[in-house]
Amino acid sequence: MTGLTAEMLVAIEKEAVEFATLAGARISTALGRTLAVRYKPGTEADNLRDPVSEVDHDVEKMLRQRVAEAFPEHDVIGEESDARPGRGHDFVWVVDPIDGTTNFVNGFPIFAASIGVLYQGFPVVGAAWCSTSHALRPGVYHARRGGPLGFDSETFTPNPNPAVRRRLVGLGSGLDAPDLPWDARRSGSAAAECAFVAAGLLGAARFDTPNLWDVAGGIPLIFAAGGSVSIDRGTGWQDFAGFQDQNDPDIRAWRGRVALGEAGMVQALCARHD
Repeated sequence: MTGLTAEMLVAIEKEAVEFATLAGARISTALGRTLAVRYKPGTEADNLRDPVSEVDHDVEKMLRQRVAEAFPEHDVIGEESDARPGRGHDFVWVVDPIDGTTNFVNGFPIFAASIGVLYQGFPVVGAAWCSTSHALRPGVYHARRGGPLGFDSETFTPNPNPAVRRRLVGLGSGLDAPDLPWDARRSGSAAAECAFVAAGLLGAARFDTPNLWDVAGGIPLIFAAGGSVSIDRGTGWQDFAGFQDQNDPDIRAWRGRVALGEAGMVQALCARHD
């Protein structure tokens, strides 16, 4: 990637970890409060399935401010705002202030704040604060292109128990795995599941209707952990090569199916016709 240096990636990862940590602190502070909640417009059947809390807006506003202070020329894409302060820049910060808002507003303790940094459409840095982790506490999983997987600024090496004969896979709405040799789980947070796959808690995961911000922060974690990523944008599954599409210049509108994790498990999930 021309123009991208290791020093730049180290600096960006450090800031992304700090920003994700701050997002997690704000989310944690809000727990237990009676929150203002609204629902995004949609069809009558769907309009109570996509909640937004006051904390979503507060955290995204904070993240945008932090990026603007540290990297004033960089672009930002967020779930809750259409603002694009640096449209056309090579670097794009993709933020999901709370992935798993339905869980959050109901007090179900699995959700995440996700930050992905794209360079020319490819995710090169990821940081995801998760409400729980392999350590049974909140923390930030993070990685940069060419670097190791980290957890709370320390290198983290996944260590699945070899004695466990039946692994777990994350499957989205409408998917199941009755004929596969794994048990299916659905957490309600794609960003958290990406982090759990990278950490070895899940062997793989498949998402059939993710938005850009659901997976942009998680894909660098998967690559750092040695996993593979495949996408399907309507023409069949293929290896992930970035989000940029010449036929779709607005990267914010990216849509596609995503499968990620251990290579063999990813292949099996892609072969399903659900």
